[in-house]
Amino acid sequence: MLGLSKKDTTFLLIVIFLTLATPILLQPFPENSALAQFNAGYPDLMQRFAIYGIFAIGFNILFGLTGYLSFGHAAFLGVGSYSVVWMYKLLSYNVLPGLLLAVFLSALFALLIGYISLRRSGIYFSILTLALAQMSFNLAYSVLTPLTNGETGLQVYNDDPQVLMGEGSLTSPHFFGIVMNDVTKVEVGGWQFTFSNGYYFCAIIAIVVFYISLRIFRSPFGIMLRAIKTNQTRMSYTGLNPRPYTLAAFVISGMYAGLAGGLLASMDPLAGAERMQWTASGEVVLMTILGGAGTLMGPVLGAGFIKYFENIFSKINDNILHGWFSALPDGLEDAIVFLMHPFIGKGWHLTLGLLFMMVVIFLPGGLIEGGQRIKDWSKRKKTPKVPPKDPEHHPKPAPHVA
Repeated sequence: MLGLSKKDTTFLLIVIFLTLATPILLQPFPENSALAQFNAGYPDLMQRFAIYGIFAIGFNILFGLTGYLSFGHAAFLGVGSYSVVWMYKLLSYNVLPGLLLAVFLSALFALLIGYISLRRSGIYFSILTLALAQMSFNLAYSVLTPLTNGETGLQVYNDDPQVLMGEGSLTSPHFFGIVMNDVTKVEVGGWQFTFSNGYYFCAIIAIVVFYISLRIFRSPFGIMLRAIKTNQTRMSYTGLNPRPYTLAAFVISGMYAGLAGGLLASMDPLAGAERMQWTASGEVVLMTILGGAGTLMGPVLGAGFIKYFENIFSKINDNILHGWFSALPDGLEDAIVFLMHPFIGKGWHLTLGLLFMMVVIFLPGGLIEGGQRIKDWSKRKKTPKVPPKDPEHHPKPAPHVA
């Protein structure tokens, strides 16, 4: 189906099911439960899961397949956001023109940066992308203020042209009348599930770009990218020029990042220079490594893992801990809260850093490798052990007499 093998088709269908069922899967605890703190099924966070999953999938095409580590992908994220908001200002709140412009401008910008940066490899390539991205950030923050509105951020004002806006036009981001902020809430027992137009819009796009990345991984182009990562020098000796392949991978990766930035502005009509900072580039590197660079699902899992910690784990404070351990004696309760305090709330970075260190040390292949080890272990447990044959039941052959 769709040019995929049977195994890949099954894999894609599982991904589609999990993506569409996310509003249910991320609400495992009833609303009144003490563990409802860990529910992540609200629209803003689910949208970020999908958007940053797209960002990480695109980055993985460059880093996971070719081995080129870019520290400047946040520049394309910012270009995508600015493109969408400018389409709001000039045309209307329909997100489609802005997303198309975001992908197109990100491709052009990636072509320019890639053409310069890919003249070098290794750490020199990484430093070049970081320098160019920081230049872009500073331009957006100060020099290009008429285009980016500087530190205030670009947003829509009442005096903007919006030439396609007419009587009764929607005044919030929408896709041909489907408003991104509209939600439907369904209560089942003690659970409340929230189904958001914005999330499903992002989710459908995420499924499409995941399918494209799957085709790239399985294509001859993907094999060439893996060859570049394995041994670029040997590839050059065969007469193949790796430069066009790495540049193509860089541009495709930049388009994914631009699309993700455009989707951020599609959910919230605001674009700021902070999306182009080096920290945003470092974040997507962490996502990819944490999930498993070079794998299909790893970057998505890494993106979800980090965004979950950022939005859910960071909200746990001392009051919540006291509520959880209130049944314990006061002294023991206070001791547990005291020990856990540095790792929660504002200290969530410390917890995430420790987990990242453990993954890098014990699971170099990321979370995907951890899942594979669990799968292999369960298979070994299920496979019955065959007892060794008793040598007494197999008499030795008679000695040969000359």
